Amino acid sequence: MSLLVPDSGLLFWMLLSFGVVFFVLAKYGFPVITKMVDERKEYIDQSLDAAREATTQLATIKTQSEAILLEARKEQVNILNDAAATRDRIIKEAKDKAIAEGQKQLDEVKKQIQAEKEEAIRDIRRQVALLSVDIAEKVLRVNLDEEHEQMAMIERLLDEVTISKS
Repeated sequence: MSLLVPDSGLLFWMLLSFGVVFFVLAKYGFPVITKMVDERKEYIDQSLDAAREATTQLATIKTQSEAILLEARKEQVNILNDAAATRDRIIKEAKDKAIAEGQKQLDEVKKQIQAEKEEAIRDIRRQVALLSVDIAEKVLRVNLDEEHEQMAMIERLLDEVTISKS
């Protein structure tokens, strides 16, 4: 049993060495350790405060970004609507301009056709007049000395006029 029960001298020296170690630790070690623990606690508290502040700022930034995103979407819709309205206006103006240009060209073509028609009628009249003059010249060249030849010619001309009027 002597192994389990320490000797009194051993117990004295163990208590003395423990007291010396405890005194040295209490004088020099514990203040350093508690100072480091306190500094660590302050650092952790500051970090927690900074994290809370960062979380608050992050929430604020998130709210602001959502508001900005919503505003950007509204602006996008407005821009798209404006672009669609501008596109429709440009298309309408182009159609109106094309219709006006087509009408103008159609009027010009009608005027040109009318002018060509009038020119053709004048040309036909000139040709008819020339033919009439040629016919009259040929008729006058025929010797109409005798009265029965004159009457035959008058009858023939009257028949031609009557036939052409019918």
